Amino acid sequence: MTFSAGSLVRARDREWVVLPESTGELLVLRPLGGSDAETTGIYLPLENVDSATFGLPDPSKPGDHHSCRLLRDALRLGFRSSAGPFRSFGRLNVEPRPYQLVPLLMALKLDPVRMLIADDVGIGKTVEAGLIARELLDRGEVQRMAILCPPHLAEQWQRELSEKFHIDAELVLASTAGRLERNLRGGESIFDHYPFVIVSLDFIKADKRRDDFVRSCPELVIVDEAHTSASGGKANGSQHKRHHLLQRLAQDANRHLILVTATPHSGDEDAFRSLLSLLSPTFRELPASLAGEQNRAHRERLALHLVQRKRGDIRKYLDSETVFPERKGAGPDGAEEVSYMLHPEYKAFFEAVLAYARETVQDTSGSQQRRRVRWWSALALLRSLASSPAAAVETLQNRAVGAESGSETETDELGRRQIMDLTDDEVLEGTDVAPGSDLDDGEGADPSVRDRLRRLAKLASALDGAKDRKLAVLADHLRKLLAAGFNPIVFCRFIPTAEYLMKALRKEFQKEKDLTIEAVTGLLPPSERVARIEELGEQPRRILIATDCLSEGINLQEHFDAVIHYDLSWNPTRHEQREGRVDRYGQPKPEIRVLTLYGRDNQIDGIVLDVLLRKHRAIRSSLGISVPVPVSSEDVIEAVFEGLLLRGHDAGASQAQLLPGFEEYFQPQRDAVHEKWDQASDREKASRTIFAQHGIKVEEVRQELQASREAMGSGVDVEAFVKGAFQGLGAHVVEGRRLEIHIKELAKSLKSLLGADKDTLAVRFHPPAKDAEVLLTRTHPLVEALASHVLDSSLDVYGNGIAKRCGAIGTRAVDTRTTLLLLRLRYHIIFTREGKDVPLLAEDAALAAFRGSPTNAQWLTQEEAEELLTVTPDANLPLELAQARIRQVTEGFELIQPKLDEIARERGDKLFDAHTRVREASKAKGRYRIEPQLPPDVLGLYVFLPAGV
Repeated sequence: MTFSAGSLVRARDREWVVLPESTGELLVLRPLGGSDAETTGIYLPLENVDSATFGLPDPSKPGDHHSCRLLRDALRLGFRSSAGPFRSFGRLNVEPRPYQLVPLLMALKLDPVRMLIADDVGIGKTVEAGLIARELLDRGEVQRMAILCPPHLAEQWQRELSEKFHIDAELVLASTAGRLERNLRGGESIFDHYPFVIVSLDFIKADKRRDDFVRSCPELVIVDEAHTSASGGKANGSQHKRHHLLQRLAQDANRHLILVTATPHSGDEDAFRSLLSLLSPTFRELPASLAGEQNRAHRERLALHLVQRKRGDIRKYLDSETVFPERKGAGPDGAEEVSYMLHPEYKAFFEAVLAYARETVQDTSGSQQRRRVRWWSALALLRSLASSPAAAVETLQNRAVGAESGSETETDELGRRQIMDLTDDEVLEGTDVAPGSDLDDGEGADPSVRDRLRRLAKLASALDGAKDRKLAVLADHLRKLLAAGFNPIVFCRFIPTAEYLMKALRKEFQKEKDLTIEAVTGLLPPSERVARIEELGEQPRRILIATDCLSEGINLQEHFDAVIHYDLSWNPTRHEQREGRVDRYGQPKPEIRVLTLYGRDNQIDGIVLDVLLRKHRAIRSSLGISVPVPVSSEDVIEAVFEGLLLRGHDAGASQAQLLPGFEEYFQPQRDAVHEKWDQASDREKASRTIFAQHGIKVEEVRQELQASREAMGSGVDVEAFVKGAFQGLGAHVVEGRRLEIHIKELAKSLKSLLGADKDTLAVRFHPPAKDAEVLLTRTHPLVEALASHVLDSSLDVYGNGIAKRCGAIGTRAVDTRTTLLLLRLRYHIIFTREGKDVPLLAEDAALAAFRGSPTNAQWLTQEEAEELLTVTPDANLPLELAQARIRQVTEGFELIQPKLDEIARERGDKLFDAHTRVREASKAKGRYRIEPQLPPDVLGLYVFLPAGV
């Protein structure tokens, strides 16, 4: 016998729902009222399976009005195959913000989906891309997916997909590929074997791996940090290789491609056009300016594929407010600059190192490669000098970057990666190791130079403690932040600095026993970084010291709410990335703090602040988003510091002023960079105005959002259900700013089923959730288990569940006998594409109500039926009367069955309309048909009687 998806069968002494994954001989089944975790397979040649019908409620076991509402909510919250316009919403462990539906609706109007999601930092681009992926998977349009991203973001993507979208993906990195390949059959690719993968873009772009990936690449590809794959005037060799790979993937006209980045322009119009060309080759030829009526057609066409919004665009959207934290500080963007003066001994050391660096750079002896090694060793000294005595010591003792390289090009590549802050470089890993300045290459090194470096290192090692005023200023401001209730992150550049700060601050705050101070650096593998942060997050008061290994990839807003830039980055984008770890949606604190430390008599800090950081902040404050420096920040730094080392000649001059000869060189350099930056800012402002979210109208979002909430239940339904269910089970519920549920008295078996390992649960139903609080969404495991338990126990004929399938209620809200029916509707959806059928299952909950008896039923509207759930009971009915009134309906049920079948068909038609309405683009390549599974299940039957009857 053949069973279609959604049909009811009986096997192993219980009822099951047939799932779409079933084949001719293997039935994949989910228990009626059960969860996905209970799904099983039955091999038909070995077991008996029969068609089943769903029985009516037993009139002898009536409940009350509360049990009616509880059962309806448990049913709706138990759905995983949505009957609304979006197939995926039943599988989300996140409730999307209304503005996050815009990219989803835009994507569903495209076939293939080719999108550039360029929303600002902290808005939730990962969720927006994940929504599109989950929807395409649940519609059966794709079966495989690859995420291409920098390796340091891979584990975060894996967590996000698993926790929010129930997608378990394998990591394909240099460190994991060998293990994954051991599970393959002969001739099989990793990408053939594993349907969902997260791939290091820099691992897969290599010549020996690229062709295999292109051959077996999944139908859906998401590219994170897509700007690192742009091919423009500033692109390096790695970027060109990444772009070439994506070009080959985009050549498949059926492949879905989603690009994600907060900085699509990166100050380079050619790079921006190269990204757009991945969406459509014709976008490469767009005019430089899209303004004016003559370019309306270009704007409208591009707006279908591009969404880029700043926080101001989405803070209030569709009557929903998205709360972002506020910064409170003296700077233009709410940040605060904190200065310090060098201790006299530190200043003397500073001047000695600067003099040595100048001599090194001005030395013209040796090959060009050798001169480049000296250049990078001088920059290494400047960076470590401005960081900490510990970093300076290690740099003075380590071998110079590129000392063993074979060419000038290789030396420059190694130097930029080790010393500059390349936000689009291949990896962050290893860049927090202190660089070196020792020029000894083993061949004729000058002993006097080595002796000088040793003396400088000895001076540096004596500068910690009271002689390190930068550390003293940090400790003072940490004390103020802690007193105000903040938990700060201190970002520094090098591992020696992080370890130095951890040791010094532990000593400084040793009397504060409830304060925990930890450091996370690149010495820890990514998984251990996450574990250490989680452990630290459980402490009542905490300070995290981190290198830039945490500036991307791990969101820290749940545990931290202040950022201190102990070391200035030489790239302003890195500052924004650091701050973005806590300044983002989901930050539980209404206010965050950002502090930047710099030395007033330290030219190194002064140059970086004046040329890059202050300008970057001023533009962000004015425009509402960041605009990357339009020329390579590392080129700017090299040029300016070259002037400092070559033109500044008076080592004894006051560091508060630019050195003679350097000032004349410095000012024009700075002004030229700032002029180009202003021009880039103007272009970005015009672009954001054009492409904020014009591809979708607000009313379209409102319509589909409302339809989804009606089908699936909103966050309010979750809150009401959780409170009512736990109270019904005997838990003590305390309401306040958060919900506290005391479950000590519940049976151990029930607590185990709910996955609760504590006697008290502190929960919230809307983000942000604070430390030790659980954010409950409709697909959170606890909600899913609770709904499954309530529904399953109500269907158990031998049980005594808190939700009852029938009841009789006396109320003044009706003037004649009125019956409310809770229906579960099941639909078999068949999506046909290129001659292949993809079976899907959709479930829906519906209310139907009629006045009078089954013999003369007068049917109510859907709105009137919904209102019956909100009426107030006014009278207790005798058990015999309640049973009699329910039995009158069940005994005449065949008279109303045709109407229920009609309701199922009508809702099926609406489901078809909603299902195809949001996926207009797929009509050209595929078609849907929907078959209702009749009769609908009557899960609940409730009779409302006028009070006093």
